Amino acid sequence: MQLTEHRNERQFFLRNADAQSVTVIDRTLRRSLVVSATRIVEDFPAQRPDQIDPAAIESILALEPEVVLLGTGVRAVFPPQSVLAQFLKCGIGLETMDNAAAARTFNVLIGEGRQAVAVFLLSS
Repeated sequence: MQLTEHRNERQFFLRNADAQSVTVIDRTLRRSLVVSATRIVEDFPAQRPDQIDPAAIESILALEPEVVLLGTGVRAVFPPQSVLAQFLKCGIGLETMDNAAAARTFNVLIGEGRQAVAVFLLSS
């Protein structure tokens, strides 16, 4: 059976993600960012989960996600309970994982038409 991949050319997808960078289509970003299927928020203010403040959460929620994937670098590092509670109050799932797993999961969810948002915490 031959499979052919069809991508929606109006959506972002991630080619690569590691602790230092994320490649969105053909553009490599080296500072923390937030990405949805149609928007990129560059220069996200946090580099570590404990730096995610209410203003940062608002910038994520502005993208109207159903689920948020939090990529925390080489390994999963959970954010403070206050951050988790903020998403829970809004009825939005927050999944924490390493950056590579967050990129793979983002691509799958976007390909399924889900309203996923990925946050990548990168140390500059």
